[in-house]
Amino acid sequence: MISFPSPAPRSDGARKEPRARSGVLSAALILPAMAESLRKLDPRVMIRNPVMFVVEVVTVLTTILLFRDVIKGAPHIGFALQITLWLWFTLLFANFAEAIAEGRGKAQADSLRRTRTETRGKRLIPTDTGVYSPAGLYEEVAAPELVVGDVVLVEPGDFIPSDGEVIEGIASVDESAITGESAPVIRESGGDRSAVTGGTRVLSDWVIVRITAAQGSTFLDRMISLVEGAQRQKTPNEIALTILLAGMTLIFIIAVATIPSFAYYAGGSISVLVLVALFVTLIPTTIGALLSAIGIAGMDRLIRFNVLAMSGRAVEAAGDVDTLLLDKTGTITIGDRQACAFIPVPA
Repeated sequence: MISFPSPAPRSDGARKEPRARSGVLSAALILPAMAESLRKLDPRVMIRNPVMFVVEVVTVLTTILLFRDVIKGAPHIGFALQITLWLWFTLLFANFAEAIAEGRGKAQADSLRRTRTETRGKRLIPTDTGVYSPAGLYEEVAAPELVVGDVVLVEPGDFIPSDGEVIEGIASVDESAITGESAPVIRESGGDRSAVTGGTRVLSDWVIVRITAAQGSTFLDRMISLVEGAQRQKTPNEIALTILLAGMTLIFIIAVATIPSFAYYAGGSISVLVLVALFVTLIPTTIGALLSAIGIAGMDRLIRFNVLAMSGRAVEAAGDVDTLLLDKTGTITIGDRQACAFIPVPA
């Protein structure tokens, strides 16, 4: 499922949703990414990417051989040093690219977390008879402190603190931040128009809402888990491509491993460093290094364009779409819907 939450024009004084707008080259992203690229050298992390795990193994091997040559004073140390440095640069750059992509996703998630934690609700205190009244006493609490069963009062200009159900009153609610529909909707008790979502804003009148979603399972919480690139699931195409790259890497391992025997049979010899350089050149290092970063960066780019992809599978499926059907309101309107053409559907 893909939704298009294009924000509607807001009146003066309305809260603007915080968004992470830091550039790709900002220090707030680069410095943590540099530290994260070093932490990702852990073999337990690298083994998730078979191609880069193999690169890490041969990089450690060339580093050991370089130290051996330095101690023995072997010739052509400059060549060994160059190969080793390029391998470490390739490894760290792959980790850095993935860390940058994850950092942007985490920045978006932190922005959504601030939206959730900074929202406050008016939790009603029941009367002696257990009745909740809009004119009764209430206490202001942070949205994360609300639990299932709490009853809150939402007045004009207030944001609904959490997902719930209207049990009393009727109000016009701006849900553009969630659904993308610029026109406000009516929410009232009873019927199928009683459900409300945390983060939406009441424009007029008032409602009393009973909280129905526990903390951690609200709509905003699901958005946060989606934006967090580190917790995303691999798509079927990505899994298939990973298997293909691993298979190609295995083939090239076998091919390179047979070269020394042919060289020995011909009366020559080939150094391990040359074999390593050939091997890293043959395997799909670039694709393997940037595969996860591409997926995370793609989800982040959609978020920055106000397109919320509910899964990576939805993004892949959207690539095959050539016809888009919208209902009478749609989700890409600007509040002034006008038909430019009428196309009859064949009977």
